[in-house]
Amino acid sequence: MRTEKEKMLSGELYNPLDPQLAEERHRARLLAKAFNDSSDDQGKERKRLLIELFGAMGKGTFIEPPFYCDYGGNITLGERVFFNFNCVILDVAAVTIGNHVMFGPSVQVYTATHPLDAEQRRSGLEAAKPITIGDDVWIGGGAILSPGVTIGARSVIGAGSVVTKNIPEGVFAAGNPCRVVRSLENEASR
Repeated sequence: MRTEKEKMLSGELYNPLDPQLAEERHRARLLAKAFNDSSDDQGKERKRLLIELFGAMGKGTFIEPPFYCDYGGNITLGERVFFNFNCVILDVAAVTIGNHVMFGPSVQVYTATHPLDAEQRRSGLEAAKPITIGDDVWIGGGAILSPGVTIGARSVIGAGSVVTKNIPEGVFAAGNPCRVVRSLENEASR
């Protein structure tokens, strides 16, 4: 029989009140609180806490506290990733973030979702869809990434955007819902 965690990670409906999942969330909350309560002169301790929190973290990653997540272990960060203040990642499913990615303040990444049917939603079961962010992406402050989206490499997401669908590589996209505004592939030659 599949565990609730196995169901969660495979995108099936699962029970978030499962004791194993509750314990893993508790662990992540304690690590995030210790990180958020640390001071600027505790760089080594901050790094240690983040290494313990995340599934993987590349070199040169820098996260401004406060930072919040559900599990931490479902987050994979590439090299030289930067999160500004007050970012949130609901990592019920895998969140994969490439190299040289920048988040503005208050970026929110949501893999968690709930059934649309009210009766099914009342059961308390939920699901999740993974999110992938390619290399060299910049996500502007206050942007929200919805479950299951992919942001292509070298793209920029405008501040305050709500990303509900995949964004291709090398574009500037913005709005609610977020849509491609223009290509960035020839920007350097301008």
